[in-house]
Amino acid sequence: MDSNHHIWRVWANALHRWGLQNLVASFLEAAGPLTLIGAQAVYVGQPILRGILPEGHLSALTGMLEDDSQREEFVMYLQEET
Repeated sequence: MDSNHHIWRVWANALHRWGLQNLVASFLEAAGPLTLIGAQAVYVGQPILRGILPEGHLSALTGMLEDDSQREEFVMYLQEET
């Protein structure tokens, strides 16, 4: 999990720049078990997404969506001030 913190920071910074941090944080908090379906969608889309996302971001995303504690920690990253 610690190895993904640098990736989470990149995501959080981008979401802050775009003004989407609160929307994404709210969605992740409210989605609960539905995030498992999102992780499965990422697994299915890996052949396409590998060309779009940097190395390691897909595994960080699926790990965060599958693990409640990682998801809660990422939400805390989003709620921090930049």
